[in-house]
Amino acid sequence: MAGLSLNNLHKTYGKVEVIKGVDLDIAHGEFVVFVGPSGCGKSTLLRMIAGLEDITGGELRIGERVVNTVQPRDRGVAMVFQSYALYPHMSVYDNVGFGLRLNKTPKDIRDQKIRDAARILQMEHLLERKPAQLSGGQRQRVAIGRAIVRQPDVFLFDEPLSNLDAALRMDMRMEISKLHQELGATMIYVTHDQVEAMTLADKIVVLNAGVVQQVGSPLELYHRPANLFVAGFIGSPKINLFSVAVDSVGPGAVAVSSQDIARVSVPVRSDGLTPGAGLTLGVRPHQFSLDIDGPVKGKVLLVENLGNETIVSLALPSGAPMIAALPGDFSAASGDAISLAVNTEKAVLFDTAGEALPAK
Repeated sequence: MAGLSLNNLHKTYGKVEVIKGVDLDIAHGEFVVFVGPSGCGKSTLLRMIAGLEDITGGELRIGERVVNTVQPRDRGVAMVFQSYALYPHMSVYDNVGFGLRLNKTPKDIRDQKIRDAARILQMEHLLERKPAQLSGGQRQRVAIGRAIVRQPDVFLFDEPLSNLDAALRMDMRMEISKLHQELGATMIYVTHDQVEAMTLADKIVVLNAGVVQQVGSPLELYHRPANLFVAGFIGSPKINLFSVAVDSVGPGAVAVSSQDIARVSVPVRSDGLTPGAGLTLGVRPHQFSLDIDGPVKGKVLLVENLGNETIVSLALPSGAPMIAALPGDFSAASGDAISLAVNTEKAVLFDTAGEALPAK
């Protein structure tokens, strides 16, 4: 197993620059997830690591080796694709061992590796079946098993669960997480689903237009997003953003208000801020609570009762929409007026450039 180092990595297609100087260190054994909207460059970056895309500029190291021009088969990586790419006429056993057979691995060693992978993935009972006899989740396990038998330094996953239904995706997330714990392998995983990223990753890399926006643990990105893009991309339901003005500046706190939110004090560093300055206040839906004297007042548009919590869509005085996550026993009808308090300790303020103000 090995770590990776990406130094000023670039990728261009003609005059179009897709990856714009990515710097990233991935430690041995880390589970790193690349996230971002469609077209942000996350799959291109993964394919550059795999050797399936040429590197236009910069340096890629896997372990101690610079691998910019090393062939994919010699990089010590194994990739699991979105499509299962299984041979329909072969059994699971032969699909998992196909690469080993091509490499002329001795039959007894090949058999041991196939059966070890089947044990890890709990699919020993499937070895004699053909792909047509398998569910989507089982087929994806076979694709992962084919990667495991290669014993790579780095596992690469390119949106491997996007073809599965919601229940299967949850099951497979657990399987992949357990696989990481058992193998202790370095894994890089691409997804557009930030819920997958939050549940699987040791470290998340948020990309937008080929540029790394922030790198950190799931909770770091959730509670302390570096900018408005990260704040809006990470978290479900999405963060609420209020355009506010500075009322007053104190030591370690800034008081802000707007048409939609009465004065609240947010604990941030106030360097350079003056009364009247425009900012953006970010409040996660779970950071509201019912309070008759709360600074946020709105009319209920929609109530979604999920059992453990209730998601409420509101119209604010300006007409702007807002979402709050309230206790599961909360009930209201469309048109009802409610008031909410804000947990300002967890709120985030952003400057006019969209960058988060440092916490106190």
